[in-house]
Amino acid sequence: MGKNKLSKKNFLQSDACTYLMVILAYLIVEIFVRSGHISSLMKGILVPLCTYSIMAVSLNLVVGISGELSLGHAGFMCLGAFSSALWSNLMEDKMPAGVSFLIAIFIGACVAAVFGFLIGIPVLRLKGDYLAIVTLAFGEIIKNLINALYFGIDSNGLHFSLKDSLSLGLEKGVKPIINGAQGITGTPKMSNFTIGVVLLLLTLFIVLNLIHSRTGRAIMAIRDNRIAAESIGLDVTKYKLLAFTISAAIAGVGGVLYAHNLSSLQALPKNFGYNQSIMILVFVVMGGIGNIRGSVISAVILTLLPEVLRSLNNYRMLMYSIVLIFMMLFTSAPAFIQYRQKLTQVFRKRKTDEDGKEEA
Repeated sequence: MGKNKLSKKNFLQSDACTYLMVILAYLIVEIFVRSGHISSLMKGILVPLCTYSIMAVSLNLVVGISGELSLGHAGFMCLGAFSSALWSNLMEDKMPAGVSFLIAIFIGACVAAVFGFLIGIPVLRLKGDYLAIVTLAFGEIIKNLINALYFGIDSNGLHFSLKDSLSLGLEKGVKPIINGAQGITGTPKMSNFTIGVVLLLLTLFIVLNLIHSRTGRAIMAIRDNRIAAESIGLDVTKYKLLAFTISAAIAGVGGVLYAHNLSSLQALPKNFGYNQSIMILVFVVMGGIGNIRGSVISAVILTLLPEVLRSLNNYRMLMYSIVLIFMMLFTSAPAFIQYRQKLTQVFRKRKTDEDGKEEA
């Protein structure tokens, strides 16, 4: 009983430390922004920092907590981005901007969640690397479909086409909202650093509470030993599908934040392609698989590095690669892992002794 209370207390302290880290970082950045000590280039990267942190946390729910490999997370981000941008363009000047943006977040999350659920139903029943292959294909299919999609609306209703904008048959003077490879233009820029931090805190709250809940323990039990989990009656497919759907929904929210930070949104390979999914996976691996706080830290550091090192010109990517290697060694090398475990044990022992003295 005492051990369970202590374990629960450690979890709460760890979660509180994660929230506090994000809040303190936000306050420090706001102080620098208001005092004018941050360049316009760094100001422009604040929202992407929040976006990639949200994406890293959401993917860690699949890779670290559920134990499945997904390589199409950028596809869910793309769905959230375009569905929310479409809504915002349709509702511009028809309702208050704040209300429209809240609904856009909900729409982006729901659209991504629906597709995550539909993909997960057949794939999560399989074992091995099938999920990675299917999600990789899904991400590329979504990107290519949006690049080929033309959509507009006029007094006659909705118009779709996969050929060109002329085949839409829109009334004269009406422009398509989704214009193929040109994407969506004129999306209201409603994303900012404060909203990004609020969405990141909400993401952390959802994921951390899920991990510490009975459902989260069941998901991790399935990850650790599927056969043992099945033998005690756990529905493996249901729990894996739940984690995958929630992860897709959070990725959709990241897409909403990303889309409303740009005046023009295109489904380019660098934004929503395979490389984007791999970059998000790198954030997860570098921060530690299953380590939610590490995902946030890794996403921030690896997103900031190319901009911080921009003055080094040709040596910028070399320094970036060296930092990646050192981070990988620190998170994965056996010697570093043992050292971190020793430090953790010492800290926990001291904490236990202090708690015992307080109770006495």
